[in-house]
Amino acid sequence: MTAIRRNRKGGFTLVEILIVVIILGILAAIVIPQFTSASQDARKNSLTSQLQTLRSQIELYKLQHLDALPSKLVGAAPDWTQFTNKTDKDGNVGTGTANVFGPYLQADPTNPLNGAKAVKVVTADVTMGGASGCDSTTAEGFIINSSNGKIWGTSAKYGYIYDESNPSNSTNDQ
Repeated sequence: MTAIRRNRKGGFTLVEILIVVIILGILAAIVIPQFTSASQDARKNSLTSQLQTLRSQIELYKLQHLDALPSKLVGAAPDWTQFTNKTDKDGNVGTGTANVFGPYLQADPTNPLNGAKAVKVVTADVTMGGASGCDSTTAEGFIINSSNGKIWGTSAKYGYIYDESNPSNSTNDQ
């Protein structure tokens, strides 16, 4: 008598594959939001670090220019040219032998939360977490006080002053 031989091909059934896909989907739904939060946290930490650097460079500029603030940064049309170029004792940008100070920054700083480089000039200190007076049409990434040189960042959607003391403050994302 001859035995009937059954050939069973190795492989997975449709149900087994479906179960694996569902498990992978559940894991992805758990992990992906954590990565999104981590990248936003990294941008917030980057802004805090950048503000510390800007503050120290403003203080260095003041020290080298007889306690004067950078006139182009706190002026009517603020820009970073006095920080990204060499200046003389009066703050004039140039390449001559009198231009011995700076540059203080390699490039114009960009706010990592909103991608803006523009600066809004105010005449009084602002409150962290408070309204910035900026919006997406003006796209100011930084706010500087023209009387004392203090500088702050704006929130992700420009509406608020970035709260460095509390990065989880909900206004930082607005």
